[in-house]
Amino acid sequence: MSAIKEQFKQIRPSNFFFLTLAGIINAVGVTLFLAPPAVNLFDSGFSGTSILLGNLTQNAGMNMSVWLVILNVPFFLLGLKKMGVPFITYSLYTIGVYSLFSWCFQTGFGIVFPEGGSPVAGDDKLLCAIFGGLISGIGSGMTIRFGGAIDGVEVMAVMFSKRIGMTVGTFVMSYNVLFYIAAGIVTKSWQAPLYSVIAYAVGLKAVDFMVDGFDKAKTAFIITEKYDEMAALLSEEFGRGVTKMDAEGYYSKTPKTVLYCVVNRFEVNKLKQIVVSVDPSAFMVINDVTDTLGSSLKFGRRKTVARRRKKREEKMDELKAELKERILPPEGAEADDDLDENRDKKAE
Repeated sequence: MSAIKEQFKQIRPSNFFFLTLAGIINAVGVTLFLAPPAVNLFDSGFSGTSILLGNLTQNAGMNMSVWLVILNVPFFLLGLKKMGVPFITYSLYTIGVYSLFSWCFQTGFGIVFPEGGSPVAGDDKLLCAIFGGLISGIGSGMTIRFGGAIDGVEVMAVMFSKRIGMTVGTFVMSYNVLFYIAAGIVTKSWQAPLYSVIAYAVGLKAVDFMVDGFDKAKTAFIITEKYDEMAALLSEEFGRGVTKMDAEGYYSKTPKTVLYCVVNRFEVNKLKQIVVSVDPSAFMVINDVTDTLGSSLKFGRRKTVARRRKKREEKMDELKAELKERILPPEGAEADDDLDENRDKKAE
């Protein structure tokens, strides 16, 4: 019980504002672009399954909003122990917002769907697939970014994928492939499932942008003999730490030093210029970084670095001037010495 209380303390109330926004955005993408009757495209996961089941059971009063709750809630509750209280709380809240606003957009707000098509894109399936996938992907990505998930398939994948020897990603992809095949068989049309694959692909890319950010970081491994000089220049230019690691060449058996640093994508060209200018024979590998913690990669950092550099230069100028005064006599000192010598001669 105490462990559960501690988990409840980890819940951030500020996250609910963004999760509310995420649920509304997801509802906009699905209900106003993918789900209108004249378009009849399918979202991925339980969201798409809810659209299909809602179409089949609409006469019984079981629309998409009801199926969203029926399909998602049980799996999130089953995943409570494995996923933790904050994750489940955030997820169930976002699903509730998503379900509520899906019903509001379809029936509650009195939005006009011209000839059963999208209020924005009409019955153009390609436009609806692209923008529906984009908008719903933004909503899903925001949910993940602020600690939850908007689709129970992901939780189901975490719980069952290892038992059947699959990764989480493969499980989710397999579910969606089987779902689109089943949707084509049930609706007796393959056009909607194929357009839905486009929506799914666009949505995946939007989720990546929301979770990882538009300004992805890059990590660089540099093998060079001039590691001290290069590390000093990199640290000075980018204003963040550089790590030195000892290594050994496999064939030559000679000791090597590897420099490790992280930059943003706009700094890659500058990084290459510094490496080539210091050691043209250096070997460098650059990889993508999904996320970073503990170091700023923003452009505002550049201003801080520039200010520090200017202060250091001013301090160095002051030190040079002070040393010059100590070593060299002040102006006019030699003339005073000559006057003293003349005075001594006259006195003699």
